[in-house]
Amino acid sequence: MKRQRNRSRVAAAVLAAMCAAAVLPGQAHAAGPGVYAFDPDAKNVQGAVANVEASVLDEGVPYRSTIRPGEKLYYRVTLDDVSTAYVSAVAVPGDSGEVAYGDGITVSLRETDDTRCGSDRAAFGSGGYARPIAAYAYRTVEEGAGTCQESGQYDVLVERESEETSNSDAWDLELRFLQEPRLKSGSAMPTDGPESWPSASARPLTGKQRKRSGGAGYSEATSLENGRWQDTVAPGQTRFYRVPVDWGQQIHATAGLSNSTGATAEFVGNALTLTLGNPALGHVSDATLSYSGRPASASLKPLPPVAYRNRFAPSAQVNAMRFAGWYYLSVSLSPKLKESYGSEPIPFELSVQVKNRAESSPYEGDAGAFGVTDQDREVARKGKNAREAARSGPMTVVAAAGIGTGSVLLLGLGVWTLLARRRAAAGTPAAGYPADGVHRPGHQPPQGR
Repeated sequence: MKRQRNRSRVAAAVLAAMCAAAVLPGQAHAAGPGVYAFDPDAKNVQGAVANVEASVLDEGVPYRSTIRPGEKLYYRVTLDDVSTAYVSAVAVPGDSGEVAYGDGITVSLRETDDTRCGSDRAAFGSGGYARPIAAYAYRTVEEGAGTCQESGQYDVLVERESEETSNSDAWDLELRFLQEPRLKSGSAMPTDGPESWPSASARPLTGKQRKRSGGAGYSEATSLENGRWQDTVAPGQTRFYRVPVDWGQQIHATAGLSNSTGATAEFVGNALTLTLGNPALGHVSDATLSYSGRPASASLKPLPPVAYRNRFAPSAQVNAMRFAGWYYLSVSLSPKLKESYGSEPIPFELSVQVKNRAESSPYEGDAGAFGVTDQDREVARKGKNAREAARSGPMTVVAAAGIGTGSVLLLGLGVWTLLARRRAAAGTPAAGYPADGVHRPGHQPPQGR
């Protein structure tokens, strides 16, 4: 009976250690202002100044890199001749330096002879303060097109532009490469943009407000469903959320900043920025508000329902609403508020509405990142981020906590050693050892598999 209790205590201790490790990724929610939570699975990659020396990015794998002012860095991807491909870059400047209106990055996808397939630029704009910004470039396969249609290697070029008066520190980059699924065979898809769509603003929600804390990066974006969500954001901080938006559905979002509880009433222009990104981290839309200590709000302009034909629209906002999946909302608060209102977080409300019934997917088979499942909707209801939703068992928890295979084996050997000692003290041999407790050739401790 004692031996059984001892084994139970050891197992409980191991489980406690695993659980303690499993909460580590969530600690980024408590990170200070300006601290961005990179995907913990991101691989380090160095951009090349010569395209022939570029490192290859694998599909679906997050990467982390850096870029300095004026640099033009190459990476490389391998494309087939049927899939639309997307490569995104999230630029993460430090929170200690100044940025100018036009500072930003340009991402382009090119053939290896430098023929440009597509490009996009992200800048800090009127906000004028450092915060994570994202841009993506894509290659589409179109009948009759003469360039960028063949299978093979393509260059990804990331360029940084900074004013001389801006901070010269390197920016971190988070890179992703995705390919859109194939369309259903025999399906006739539209080849022109929408002529019209419902463009009325959504009526304000009146339901009960609920609390939900945003993540510190795209990989930790907190899932939301329709509703009024309360959180706080500190000067210089960005909060990340994600919302499942299916085919035919239309998203509306409003951010409302609370009044100041102090006596200060200083005016701060572009104090808060609300940004929407699509499932490939392409920029869709943003809205800003100014602040003078009184309640203020900003809403995204009405956007079209998600539709395949949106990709043929000349408007960048309409074009970006081209596929279903998780759409990302971020709320950034200017560090300038710290001068007048202090460094304490300010409460805000994020109102989210996704309208219309979901329509069928145009893709063949699993849509992957470009679709919405019933499980996604359940994840949104529970408010989990992607990593929390992926945890489905003990070993998954260990992997999500960042414990490598070697650490797991060491942990297992540690448990085995404790059990062996307790069994030896009680006269019971441990598995892998003879009854007299003496180690002999041919008797090995349990091996990790």
